[in-house]
Amino acid sequence: MAILNRIMTNICSDKLVETKFFYTKLFDFNVGYDSDWFIHLISKDKKFELGIIDKSNELVPEGFQNSPQGFYITFVVENADELFAIAEAEKFTIVSKPMDTVYGQRRLLLKDPNGTLVDISSPIKGFKF
Repeated sequence: MAILNRIMTNICSDKLVETKFFYTKLFDFNVGYDSDWFIHLISKDKKFELGIIDKSNELVPEGFQNSPQGFYITFVVENADELFAIAEAEKFTIVSKPMDTVYGQRRLLLKDPNGTLVDISSPIKGFKF
């Protein structure tokens, strides 16, 4: 078994600039690297990373250069309602407004510029199963 040193999600995109704006507007990401084919986002505390790669780049195998499907990214934050307000103001695509779940999360669903489903959740204070 290999020891895990780091994990990073890379989003395949044909809208690098819009995608960078989406994730840096909602979350505390700094741009660590920015080019015409790859953008590397790093959280301000350096604990989390997100890559955005041009889906037509030679590093992305041809069979994987299509729109994302079959997965979604979850970001756990203090207050999903605050991000909902930003999403509304920026006219981001809202899939589902914030709502409380049966498992103790307040959950907001957005669609990023590439069609990736983004789950933004925050714990409901005082929730008990």
